[in-house]
Amino acid sequence: QLQLLESGGGLVQPGGSLRLSCVASGFTLDYYAIGWFRQAPGKEREGVSCISSSGARTNYADSVKGRFTISRDNAKNTVYLQMDSLKPEDTAAYYCAAVRRRWSVLACSVQSQDYEYWGQGTQVTVSS
Repeated sequence: QLQLLESGGGLVQPGGSLRLSCVASGFTLDYYAIGWFRQAPGKEREGVSCISSSGARTNYADSVKGRFTISRDNAKNTVYLQMDSLKPEDTAAYYCAAVRRRWSVLACSVQSQDYEYWGQGTQVTVSS
């Protein structure tokens, strides 16, 4: 099996924090760039952040820049998304995705079509 499993979602008040985890099962993440995406009801899927397989490059959507931080621990086969200063508009299902390409070591993409493997998502709800 080759699977990605997200966890860490939940209900949080505006201004609060959550840390999402993406754990690979059945393969090693060492060679894969990882992206985080989100989709709210009635809206298109949005790229949130990504990290190259080496960790040398990260990218963020303007809407989360300065509030979210992506990181990876290849020894744990896990990628994290630390979300601080959460806003109601951050409410969405969050998905992680993995891709292995020639550019994956030193670059990453926040375009969903660039990713091959997807998790099933974890719900984040920001509300008072």
